[in-house]
Amino acid sequence: MKRYILEVRYLKVLMTLLEDSSKNIQIAAFNIFKVFVANPSKPREVKMILAKNHEKLLELFHNLSAGKGNNAFELQRSAVVLDTQIGAEDEQFEVEKELIIKEIDKISRRSNLDP
Repeated sequence: MKRYILEVRYLKVLMTLLEDSSKNIQIAAFNIFKVFVANPSKPREVKMILAKNHEKLLELFHNLSAGKGNNAFELQRSAVVLDTQIGAEDEQFEVEKELIIKEIDKISRRSNLDP
């Protein structure tokens, strides 16, 4: 995973998946994307891409919620998982999303992107 999050090409793939029409794919992409953002040793290229795309990313994240669409997977999941657990997952998702938004904001405000 350490080598994966150093590769700009994978970051670009995830950023594309964040715009997918499937809510499930968006959330799965976000869960991997946040590792790129949370990495304390982000390569300069990753920082540059995050800074360059920060407005679009922030817009995507403000519109992203943990509530998934009504597909077969979600219906099965709802039948198995208690509502309180789903609520806790949604709350955790929102906390993580806010942390990622703050980190992207911080990166974009830095004028010097050197590591």
